[in-house]
Amino acid sequence: MKIKLFGKQTGLPASQLILGAASFGSRRGYGAVVDDIPQILSAYVDSGGNFIDLADQYQLGEAEEIVGKYVAAMRNDFIICTKYTRSSETNPSPANFGNHRKTMRQSVEASLKRLKTDYIDIFMPHFDDGITPIEEVARGLEDLLQAGKILYTGLANFPAWKAAAIAKTIPLTALQIEYSLAQRTADRELMDMASYFGLGTMLYSPLAGGLLTGKYRRGASGRLTLSASATYHEDEATKTILDELETIAKEITVTPGQVALAWALTRDAFPIIGARTLNQLQESLKTVDIQLSAEQVSRLDIVSNIQLGYPHEILKTVQRHY
Repeated sequence: MKIKLFGKQTGLPASQLILGAASFGSRRGYGAVVDDIPQILSAYVDSGGNFIDLADQYQLGEAEEIVGKYVAAMRNDFIICTKYTRSSETNPSPANFGNHRKTMRQSVEASLKRLKTDYIDIFMPHFDDGITPIEEVARGLEDLLQAGKILYTGLANFPAWKAAAIAKTIPLTALQIEYSLAQRTADRELMDMASYFGLGTMLYSPLAGGLLTGKYRRGASGRLTLSASATYHEDEATKTILDELETIAKEITVTPGQVALAWALTRDAFPIIGARTLNQLQESLKTVDIQLSAEQVSRLDIVSNIQLGYPHEILKTVQRHY
């Protein structure tokens, strides 16, 4: 696995694929078998991976506990990113939920304890709560930097204008967004904003919850079909993307999911790969050896293209490009 600098604001060497630990544990009733997780982590490390993404909400804190136990003897070899906002409690009280300073301080202390470490590499709110002032989020993160409890700051699931305002206030390092062939709305503002500020961009759900593997076409179950009310419907946009993925997969003798992940690796970003089983991880790790041609990337760009909307569409007609 390749190692590259995490954004343009750091000298931090990060593996090109981030291991997402949302399924590590079973407190939510759906996740990886606990006894299998050390094998998953070891396979990721053996492939050259050094970057693990967490949140206090993942398996109600169990994911952090599992990762903390695994990395304890080699903590300094890993980049650990974790997030707060929604709490590790099933039903948090109002004072223990959101992005305000109280939750931020309580959450970082609890995460440090679960991770068995005295610092977190990257710490960020998990969502914009829509209430906490930008200045409070920014200054709270800055205080944690100065206290040495965190090394870098980031934001997940924030609108571009708020992220830009915070990036102008404190040293912001990371941005975590949903991005895949099936979800490219971040192209409207967030991707360009991240590039402008030199942020390390972390892409979650690069396989769109398993959609881009084509498994739902074959009747398999997964994150998109597990709830009692969920049913899988393939709309025209989804059909076009999946058809192209399957065509390219046959051309280079790989799977549609591997093609989708290889496309994500062509962006200037770090895809987050989740795995409930060792086999799932191994299939994703093979992607680093897949080289899509420029023509194949272009075909995928075209079938997944979205309308950027106003003002971008009108600006295309008046701006000169040299």
